Amino acid sequence: MNKGNLVTPRQGQPEPLESRVLSLVREHDLLASQQYLLVAVSGGQDSVCLLHILTKLQTELNVKLHLAHLNHQLRGSESESDAQYVAYLAHKMTIPATIEKRDVKAYRTQHRLSLEEAAREVRYTFLSEVAQSVGTDRVAVAHTADDHIETILMHLIRGSGTRGLRGLQPSSLWCSSDKSLVITRPLLRINHKETAAYCQSHQLMPQTDTSNLSLSPLRNRIRLKLLPLLQNYNPRIGDALQRTSRLASETLTFLDKECIRSWDRIVRQQWEVFLFDKAEFLKLPTILQRHLLRLTIEKILGNLTDIESRHIEQIMAALTKPAGKRLNLPKGLTFTIDYNHYLLARDAVALYPLPPLEGKTKLKIAGETHLPGWHITTTVTPLSTYHPPGLSRRKSRRARDKTSHPEIRGADNNLTAYLDFDKTGGELTVRRRQTGDCFQPLGLKQPKKLGRFMSDAKIPQSWRQRVPIIDSPQHVVWIVGWRIDERVKITETTKKILCLEFERTDSSDEG
Repeated sequence: MNKGNLVTPRQGQPEPLESRVLSLVREHDLLASQQYLLVAVSGGQDSVCLLHILTKLQTELNVKLHLAHLNHQLRGSESESDAQYVAYLAHKMTIPATIEKRDVKAYRTQHRLSLEEAAREVRYTFLSEVAQSVGTDRVAVAHTADDHIETILMHLIRGSGTRGLRGLQPSSLWCSSDKSLVITRPLLRINHKETAAYCQSHQLMPQTDTSNLSLSPLRNRIRLKLLPLLQNYNPRIGDALQRTSRLASETLTFLDKECIRSWDRIVRQQWEVFLFDKAEFLKLPTILQRHLLRLTIEKILGNLTDIESRHIEQIMAALTKPAGKRLNLPKGLTFTIDYNHYLLARDAVALYPLPPLEGKTKLKIAGETHLPGWHITTTVTPLSTYHPPGLSRRKSRRARDKTSHPEIRGADNNLTAYLDFDKTGGELTVRRRQTGDCFQPLGLKQPKKLGRFMSDAKIPQSWRQRVPIIDSPQHVVWIVGWRIDERVKITETTKKILCLEFERTDSSDEG
């Protein structure tokens, strides 16, 4: 490390802020080899301190900075003054900047959110857009050790569970429906008094946000009322809460590892639905059940914002309820109980990812067939000219010669199947399952009842009447999305390949 630009502390003096920021960035790899870093600057003392420090560390970090400021239009002339001050800083420090304004109040009304929630969503959407335009996937924000302590208390009050006790982390992922952003916190080991002293010593003149004095937001009440009260009981309450945070992090690391070990045995994703094997899930200790639910919800939603312990407990209380029980949770999250599964999805529509099927429809070979919710394409190709997608011609010939590629063997690829046309014939229909249906799943030597196959394949009961069945005059040839019949697979004697491709359409009646 080039220490020439950093101040070496004298014995007994605290380490300079620049060194502490550099240490945190490197310890947690906050830049991850990024060439550019977006810095969110509000104009307040913490963000001005962050910008100034990162500017001094650009050489050591080998990164180029881009400043971003959003005027939320919530504080009238104060907001305009903040934007002007940030523009002045960017010019003075010769840092490229993106400064914009957006109507948070209108967004709040449109999406029926609290003002704090609306401001957060608008702010991070803006930052993700700027980051993408700059060519980075991360932003540095000015959260300090004080913000970390306040966050722990806020989560404790809201009942966010062990995960909430971790508070703020050096980095986290923010996601929306179509955007994502890595949020980094280089000031997490520095407190608010230190950023104030830094700004004063470097003759910086940060703006003052008078809304921080309002007792309306919960965070402000914690900062201005609760923390001073707690300090009467324990003057080192901040240190105590940070110890709690570290213990919570260690506990969660252990639980994460245990859940990862159990994941493949218990959870699987089918389309937009996460399915839990009910019998295996119920064997877990309750602490792992709760944690596995949180991990899955985080995968679905991108974060656990607005998901509190009470929501997890609602799910836990429903685990022994009969099939058909459904819970509606925040952000459209839906939990449903099936006979052999628990299902989690972003919304109720996703719980039925397959459109309903009515009657029997003849497939056009080769051509296109349309059903409510489905677009089906069929092609017939001589094996001598067949070219599997994604393979070079040379590799394609090798695959055909050895029948070693999965597509050549006839294994289905979710909604696409490759079959021996001479074995299927051209009289194919699509329908839903019927009583007495049997087929010979790929890899088995004997036929199997379709109901038993669906049970063994852990297809939820509520989906089974919606799974398309491809039928020939002789027998079932494909359970769409799951398995083809052994008797129609491609072999070394195959002359023509039939490709069946199902594609979901927006016109389906999800019912």
